[in-house]
Amino acid sequence: MPDFADIPGLNELWTHTRGDPRITVALLDGAADLDRGCFQGANVTKINPYWQQPLEFDPKYIDIFREIQNLDQKNEVTETKLKEAIPDKLTREVLGAAFHATHVFSNIFGQPGTPVEGIAYKCRGINIPIGYGNDYYVDPINLARAINLAVDLGANIIHCAACRPSKTGVAHELLEKAVRQALENNILIVAPTGNNKGECWCLPAILPGVMSVGAMKDNGQIFKFSNWGGQYQKQGIIAPGENILGAQPGTEETVRNKGTSCAAPMVTGISALLMSLQLQQGATPDAEAIRAALTNSAIPCTLEDTEEVERCMLGKLNVAGAFQLLTGKQLAVVEVSTAEVISEDVRDEVSVVAAQENTISPLSLKVGDSGEKLTNTQTNITASSGLKVIEEERSKELMGNQTPTNDPVEGKVLNSTEKGNDPTTIAQPTNGIIPSATSNKIYALGTVGYDFGTEARRDSFKQLMPATVISGVQAPANPYDASQMVDYLETNLYEAKSLIWTLNIELTPIYVLQPVGAFAEDIYETLQNMLSGQVEAEDNEGYIERVSITGRLSDETVKLFSGQTLPVVKIYSPRGMYGWTVNMLIDSALTSVSAEREEAEEEAIRKSLRSFLQRVYYDLRNLGRADRDRAINFAATNAFQATASISEAVAVGMELHSIEVEKSPFCRYNSNCWDVKLKFFNPDNTRRAKKVYRFTIDVSDLMPVTLGKVRSWSVSE
Repeated sequence: MPDFADIPGLNELWTHTRGDPRITVALLDGAADLDRGCFQGANVTKINPYWQQPLEFDPKYIDIFREIQNLDQKNEVTETKLKEAIPDKLTREVLGAAFHATHVFSNIFGQPGTPVEGIAYKCRGINIPIGYGNDYYVDPINLARAINLAVDLGANIIHCAACRPSKTGVAHELLEKAVRQALENNILIVAPTGNNKGECWCLPAILPGVMSVGAMKDNGQIFKFSNWGGQYQKQGIIAPGENILGAQPGTEETVRNKGTSCAAPMVTGISALLMSLQLQQGATPDAEAIRAALTNSAIPCTLEDTEEVERCMLGKLNVAGAFQLLTGKQLAVVEVSTAEVISEDVRDEVSVVAAQENTISPLSLKVGDSGEKLTNTQTNITASSGLKVIEEERSKELMGNQTPTNDPVEGKVLNSTEKGNDPTTIAQPTNGIIPSATSNKIYALGTVGYDFGTEARRDSFKQLMPATVISGVQAPANPYDASQMVDYLETNLYEAKSLIWTLNIELTPIYVLQPVGAFAEDIYETLQNMLSGQVEAEDNEGYIERVSITGRLSDETVKLFSGQTLPVVKIYSPRGMYGWTVNMLIDSALTSVSAEREEAEEEAIRKSLRSFLQRVYYDLRNLGRADRDRAINFAATNAFQATASISEAVAVGMELHSIEVEKSPFCRYNSNCWDVKLKFFNPDNTRRAKKVYRFTIDVSDLMPVTLGKVRSWSVSE
């Protein structure tokens, strides 16, 4: 495609808007080179992933990679030449991702009068490198982390360039949870369907609710390499993906590429324009309305477009049709006077708060200091999961009365090194348009684990731990045997400080736990006791099935022995650290509602309460970072209120239907309240009204607390 202006309807849409700085697009890809001329003056930032350190290599490889890549040879020949010129595989992979990200980012945010003019260049952009190297780039845990970070940073649209091949379309639970939470927070996720040549699928594009994008040629025919099938048929559309002009790292020369990764940015950019239009009309950005407009207006393919019309999925991109479905009006050119254009530009400049200048190296890959400063709307930040967006105060009707725990300079982007370990270090000019509120407080559920970090540390434990007897034969100590480690720590608790303690969800470490402060010794003892309970037999009364951890997310990271890098949660007190089994929790909860138990069968109450707990543990599992997640996790820990609700419902023959968590419209001053709603139905009469029980949880403190009494009412649906 010679020019974006050739996309039918885009020229007309541009007369309505070129984007709004209050709309934020997060690009999950490689590390884009923001030093290029097309980004000068753009409202773009880059956030280096806290879960992996940038790769260092000779900057000459950037030029070598570009020269070979642009020879326009067959992929096999190009790959062979790259291997000969750049022997290190990881360096080649990192460069490939950087070139990809720079091209995509320029398609959306390239400034006017530069080699590449982006589709929505007035919007705000955040580049979040998923990982350095192909294994990290498509790792589902890293994808989930990147999506969560984009949510935290206030993204309205997440463009995920990664394509993790999938035969089943089933994602890792944490990735599926991250996508679902982003969608629930009114965020549009756009992803390419992939170039695997057939009825093939990619994650996250195949997940329900994602805006999936395939590619077509300049002549309108569908590329045969563009993936299709499965869930794509319900949510995928086709966009131009041939001869797409874009920027390259290390040079002002442009390049034309093709593929679904070139088609998807068009849909992202147009979605950003449509969201900007919603703001222009005084409405709130509505991600689902944008997705529905694009999918419902798609133009079905004919046999002239493809031999198999199924490859076209829902149809081709239709800008005019999407505009009409969204606004109820025909898309037409809007005549704008010069004075109006000037005033619009001035208004945009005023609404965008200048970010702090930072010096970065090309690609942010530590390939050498360039010594150049960015424009006042660019910055490069080394982020941790502790970097947060501080929301502007929302209306009392939506958010209740709450105040942030920190008060940074409004609208200023700070580097994590400027405020020490203060985990609340980003404030963005979002004008209240942020999908969800998060803090650095953690209240998470899982199991306790430990790691050594290095071979030397592991071997030191192996030498210090006493030998063990197995089936009458003495054997060397095994530090990986949790039972042996528990016995060793019981008499040598000081050694607990030499371990890397982790919180795991289904055997996957998600946080490093670091006891700090005056109660550190008590916290280590609690961790040791939790580990001791976990290794007990399930029929032992001391067995621990699950634990809760409360603390603060820092901007520090720790690398495990496996090479995985995790964010550090600092624990200041044993308060909020619990270990339990489901049966023990149910027994304790039933004791608290003995009066209700007389009115309902105890076994029925146990069944419903177990269903509630299992739903939280497995279906609603989360990282315990978002306020809503901390609320639902505490609801599962403090099951007494849930039991009171369940007992009353079971007494009238009802069973648990669903669990919902939403921001409480009413809350006490300086609190952060969330309503947990348990909905029950009558399995014998589904036409009977459902019963809702609501209890409110305040998560403003490290240790959540329940407020008021349980309230209930009937609903038809």
